[in-house]
Amino acid sequence: MRPRVIMVFAVAAIVVGGVLLVPAAYARLATTSDPTDSASATPTTPPSPPTLAAAPVSVPVDGFVAWALLDRESGQTAGSANSATSTNSTESMIKVWIVADFLRRTAEASKTPSDERLEQASRAIRYSSNDSAEALYNAGGRTAVIRRMISLCRLTRTRPGNIPGYAGWWSFTEMTARDAVRMGECVKSGKAAGPEWTDWLLKEMRNVWGTTAKEDQQETREGGRWGIIEGLPMEMLERDPVSIKNGWTSLDYDGNWHVNCLAITNNWVLAVQVRYPDQRGLDYGARVCASVAAQLVTPRPGAALNVPRPLAGG
Repeated sequence: MRPRVIMVFAVAAIVVGGVLLVPAAYARLATTSDPTDSASATPTTPPSPPTLAAAPVSVPVDGFVAWALLDRESGQTAGSANSATSTNSTESMIKVWIVADFLRRTAEASKTPSDERLEQASRAIRYSSNDSAEALYNAGGRTAVIRRMISLCRLTRTRPGNIPGYAGWWSFTEMTARDAVRMGECVKSGKAAGPEWTDWLLKEMRNVWGTTAKEDQQETREGGRWGIIEGLPMEMLERDPVSIKNGWTSLDYDGNWHVNCLAITNNWVLAVQVRYPDQRGLDYGARVCASVAAQLVTPRPGAALNVPRPLAGG
């Protein structure tokens, strides 16, 4: 999260419809012979464990939403119709790259991060510390950090922030949902942080702290453990550890919340971006991220997922 910024001009909010469709790709369950026929009966094939796969997604959002899902086995990416073209300011989601870039470049220079730098890297991820992220961003050359990400991760629709008076701020980096999953895959594959630090970074992302509650949204410790993981069944969370980094800020210059959710596992990478009127609060964006994830779960669980109260469409 980045502190609220008041600007002397207004930027119109972008409003995009909430119905998003992609081809369904559900796992099939094996059929068996008639169990009453002992001669032909065969053992029942257990159902496939739950995962995320491309499927129709419909989320009534009062504003803008985009999402993209990368299947790491096939290398295929699915998503909303605007996932490759429409951008959102990344806010704190970009901290995962800022940390990865610092750690990789330190290792490439045959150095070890100081205890102070490693603490900054940890706090930038676990507690979404703005001060820690800023220190690492400065150490990396500011916008040079973003340009290295665009090059190394082969991003196509990402650009450094260029809002007058705030040019080069990491939080204002503009990115599509499709580029967000490319960044996530860049981290998971080891390219972003390098072989020495990738596992450390992914573990830090599994230990993100705090909720959307007001008491967890502190100046130096901002709760970011919500969103996509709230839409996943417990079986999936226990079987395939999920590394996350969310970004969120209510911006006075356009009167909107800008929310981004990123989740990385061994099997998939999912990114959800949301932008909506300020009065709806942070919980609204967290529920959108959870709802998109829940609709992509396959096979669909028999019991209802732990998704917070229904969304209120606009």
